[in-house]
Amino acid sequence: QVRLRESGGGIRQAGGSLRLTCVSSAGLRMRYNGWFRRTPGKEREFVASIAEPSGISLYADSVKGRFTISRDIATNTLYLQMNNLVPEDTAVYYCTVGDAWGPGQQVTVSP
Repeated sequence: QVRLRESGGGIRQAGGSLRLTCVSSAGLRMRYNGWFRRTPGKEREFVASIAEPSGISLYADSVKGRFTISRDIATNTLYLQMNNLVPEDTAVYYCTVGDAWGPGQQVTVSP
């Protein structure tokens, strides 16, 4: 069973940056690697992913150009660099590897 440990959430003003980290107990290759987010009253929505085996990154239109997904295969770590944050980015962010989900971490962006 893959277990995920997340860190890096917090509070920022609009225009600020945060980097989310997700450490997996299992390797990242040949498993789905992605980030999702959920705001109260809404369904969990896709943010970004790394396709296997191509390694091509995919992004939701709302974060394209501002967020970057990356990974360190050697340490089984998945990252989400979030720049130029806007209040609409406020959500609980979840990493996913394979069919495992992290516990989620709160990101709050103030105007």
